[in-house]
Amino acid sequence: MTTFASGTDTLTRDALTVLQPGFTGTTAPDWLLRRLGEGLASVGLFGRNIASPEQLAALTAQLRAERDDVLVAIDEEGGDVTRLEVRTGSSFPGNNALGAVDDVELTRDVAAELGRRLASCGVNLNWAPSADVNSNPSNPVIGVRSFGADTDLVARHTAAYVTGLQSAGVAACTKHFPGHGDTAVDSHHALPRIDVDTSVLQSRELHPFRAAITAGTRAVMSAHILIPALDPDRPATLSPRALTELLRGELGYDGLIVTDGMEMQAIAGTYGIERGSVLAVAAGADAICVGGGLADDETVRRLRDALVSAVRAGELPEERLADAAERVRALARWTAAAAAADTERAPDSEVGLRAARRALRTTAARPFTPLTEPPYVAALTPVANIAVGAETPWGVAAEHFRLLPGTETGSFAGEDA
Repeated sequence: MTTFASGTDTLTRDALTVLQPGFTGTTAPDWLLRRLGEGLASVGLFGRNIASPEQLAALTAQLRAERDDVLVAIDEEGGDVTRLEVRTGSSFPGNNALGAVDDVELTRDVAAELGRRLASCGVNLNWAPSADVNSNPSNPVIGVRSFGADTDLVARHTAAYVTGLQSAGVAACTKHFPGHGDTAVDSHHALPRIDVDTSVLQSRELHPFRAAITAGTRAVMSAHILIPALDPDRPATLSPRALTELLRGELGYDGLIVTDGMEMQAIAGTYGIERGSVLAVAAGADAICVGGGLADDETVRRLRDALVSAVRAGELPEERLADAAERVRALARWTAAAAAADTERAPDSEVGLRAARRALRTTAARPFTPLTEPPYVAALTPVANIAVGAETPWGVAAEHFRLLPGTETGSFAGEDA
């Protein structure tokens, strides 16, 4: 049982409880352990924190030695965006490949095995799946992270993914509400704007989120996008119309609402992370994700103090902060119960390979001849999606070299490509 440090008042504890910070290194720093003792209830892990499954299990055990009900979150989508296999690339095809196969049972099985592996390492919250309908082929941040451009296909695979992941005792965090698929700007760099009317929003963007809610997704992640038809003034993460009226009210969602990373320039470059975090909680968000680029105790202190000050100044209702903190604790209780119930799941170590083979058969335009010797690969490489992470091998050339040592590559990017 967690015992909180003496002298931490309820307001300060609640302010810490709603934060999901990151850190650097493969062991927990002293400041993070201290904050867990003061009320911090969640930690976000990234590629920089993971060297192997064994090391990850030791890290999560270290965190739980300080707070036994801590939520340990990760961004594990399979495909290009992997943290569990950050040094080698994922053993599982990503959403676009699963959507191409269009077998919901296969998607469910892939998500269940991913969940089993995460759970075995002590991770209990996955910032996945992406429920975005990739309707804009120029989208720089979603792309193959989406199941596809067909709304119904995305909806059924989103639901299957949620079901599979949560069957392993790992909470799904369906993202990026209310839909990041029709953007031509990466919210890591600037604030995207989607100019669609409400009928398109309802029929296209929201359909997969309805499916996820029906499937029981335990968390939903908001998007830093401006949709004037929904709210002409504030991006969805900071919008009561998006989070409280639409997600909570119209869609009937009652789980945890998590923000996308507040250090992303769509928020940090417009409102700032402190003001943005206050507005997000006031709008209906329950957990503030930060730490992809800001991963230190000073960031935690700044956000904690901003929330406490906003309550004391009357800008943020204390009951709203308390409600958000309780939703975090409720998810922690669910993960504990789900983990206890899922003790007999057998590994399915080949499901990723089966899924990849089916995707290749589905997408191959014509028969091909297997390689018999190391080839020369001319890789026409666009800029890697920032969500991939700098630690992860990316692009066809890297994979060919791993499979066939001696492969020569020529990489051409930008104007050269």
